[in-house]
Amino acid sequence: MQSERVRHNKIIFSGTVGAGKSTAINALSDILPVSTEALASDEIAGIKKTTTVAMDYGVLNLPDGEKVMLYGTPGQERFSFMWEILSTGGIGLILLINNARPDPLADLENYLSAFSKFIAGTAVTIGITHMDRAPAPALDAYRARLAELGHSPLPAVFRVDARSREDVAMLVRALLFTLNPGLSDA
Repeated sequence: MQSERVRHNKIIFSGTVGAGKSTAINALSDILPVSTEALASDEIAGIKKTTTVAMDYGVLNLPDGEKVMLYGTPGQERFSFMWEILSTGGIGLILLINNARPDPLADLENYLSAFSKFIAGTAVTIGITHMDRAPAPALDAYRARLAELGHSPLPAVFRVDARSREDVAMLVRALLFTLNPGLSDA
């Protein structure tokens, strides 16, 4: 008897410090996520108590038996060596941008640049967090910046609450539909 082959897909979550990468993986994972949180000891300590220093890992089980592995990168540039390591074998990027940071549009540009080689071979979907605390810039400003940067077609950009399983699932669905427009939403 031949065993049923289960496919595993790997999605990368990256973005700014405090954007909600760990929170998003916690919200979506069907297993208790693995986390490498450490006490923040630098300027990040003014933003939050802990920060990811290596990765977060979770698993989303799909109804057909497939699994989506969820890998979260550290947000700090000093850990950027992990970005390439974690991206290897990934099918796409979910980029989370904290709208309450001083220049979130510059953050968007920096992360797109850092992941440009990966995105060129896959796809990216963008989630803007903390819009309840900082409503500007609006989503249209992000879309305009993406157009200025020459992204065509424009990646999907959503306002999201990283604590909401539904919001994070929407980002994953949008990424999967970008990768394979013929997918069913069933």
